[in-house]
Amino acid sequence: MPAARTLPDDDSRDVESFATILSEELPGNWTVHHHQHQRHEDQFLHAEEVWDLNEVAAALAEYALGADAHLIRDDGTRLYVTLHPRHEEEFLVAAMAPSGVAPEAFAGVREPDGIAVPADAERAARAITADLLPRYDIALAQVRHNAMNPPRPLPAPGAQPQQVVMTWLEDGSLAAATTARPAAEALVSEGFAWDTASSAYVLSGDDTRAQAHAVQATGARLARLGIATVLRAAARPAAEATLPTPPPSARTTARAR
Repeated sequence: MPAARTLPDDDSRDVESFATILSEELPGNWTVHHHQHQRHEDQFLHAEEVWDLNEVAAALAEYALGADAHLIRDDGTRLYVTLHPRHEEEFLVAAMAPSGVAPEAFAGVREPDGIAVPADAERAARAITADLLPRYDIALAQVRHNAMNPPRPLPAPGAQPQQVVMTWLEDGSLAAATTARPAAEALVSEGFAWDTASSAYVLSGDDTRAQAHAVQATGARLARLGIATVLRAAARPAAEATLPTPPPSARTTARAR
């Protein structure tokens, strides 16, 4: 990897002062944390969660920027501020990704790439509010949605997909059969109760509206676990399921009469 390029010694821009004034111009309450880098590698410690694959990421990789600042709003929103290495009258500002989120939640989400802003904090705040923060909010909402609705794991080759079979009983109740503990916990949490006689989790049909809501909620909960739900009617007794068919001769005699 080539050595990082350094900025001119006569660069008079002060990241800390600019970030402090910027925090007062941005909407909301912000706290400023300033970092001075002793080595080029130090800047990566503070830029690890910069949510950018464009101009800011390129500057971090190519230049020893010397300093940065984190702006942290009360709601957890974080901004990264540093010098623009190619324009002495500008700074770079990028959003920082939310922490504590599984990497899979970022899949398919476009990074809210950072922007170059003028050294005038008031104008910079307007650009951040109109451009960067809205794109950050959209990306953050997508990540949170992905985190709450993770994709179902693919079954192993040859493996049978997991499912819970729910069977309507003659009295209107619903019996669910499963041997998987996560599925059983989901059933119980939505109102199913273990019935020893039927060896199944049974949901009463006394209140059909409540029953329908419980079935819908259970199906959604099981789906998040990667478990399918199958609804079916109870099997009819053999004597009722198949009625005897009269022989052809009997049908002919009946019509003749």
